[in-house]
Amino acid sequence: MSETRTFKVWRGDNGDGELVDYKVEVNEGEVVLDILHRLQATEAPDMAVRWNCKAGKCGSCSVEINGQPKLACMCRMSTFEDGEEITVTPLRTFPVIRDLVCDVSYNYEKARQIPSFTPDPDLEPGEMRMQQADVERPQEFRKCIECFLCNNVCHVIRDHEENKEHFSGPRFLMRATELEMHPEDTADRRMIAQDEFGLGYCNITKCCTEVCPENIKITDNALIPLKERVADRRYDPLVWLGSKIGLRKEGADTPIVPNTKPGPANG
Repeated sequence: MSETRTFKVWRGDNGDGELVDYKVEVNEGEVVLDILHRLQATEAPDMAVRWNCKAGKCGSCSVEINGQPKLACMCRMSTFEDGEEITVTPLRTFPVIRDLVCDVSYNYEKARQIPSFTPDPDLEPGEMRMQQADVERPQEFRKCIECFLCNNVCHVIRDHEENKEHFSGPRFLMRATELEMHPEDTADRRMIAQDEFGLGYCNITKCCTEVCPENIKITDNALIPLKERVADRRYDPLVWLGSKIGLRKEGADTPIVPNTKPGPANG
């Protein structure tokens, strides 16, 4: 069974744009991305829409639908009221390239700044051992499809342009947490998360968790534990004392602090 619905789609580029009304056929079981494709095929062949897998796993089709950041391929038309107008706009936080396509290169620049996994160089292949609990704890974070909806709604990025250079956003602070929780990673990312990735800017509003299509508990399971670890590193008196009594490389100006990562019980 089909019906005609009104779509308001933002059309324009980084200079200017407007919402354009379209009357379009909608069929049972379709998602918003289906409708955008129908518009491209019938009324707006020059409409720019980014997409890839159409299965909620690539994160490419991130847009704002009726003001809510969502994946167009996972937003079913059956979730709207009968006769409700549907407004589709690009992500507000990132510069528009054209129509519904944004320049999300900011996120890839931040990704490159995260120090990569750093195993013990003395371990031979096959010698690394992990407890199942250590595997399961950061496994949730690996579900991330990099749709960047969490970074899009983060007010530190969206509302404070001056902070963007110094803030990695919830997606990449979560990545830092994932590596920090890995028992076979020897790097200490606690202070770099605070001083270079802007962890202190996060005030745990949980808006990033609310929009995550993979239902990752970004705030509770990543950002808060990372803040706790930073507090332990910065304010633990034993760590401070150790840095003062000779835990330095010869000739170095900064203390070398052992990477004593807390286990699952202390997270």
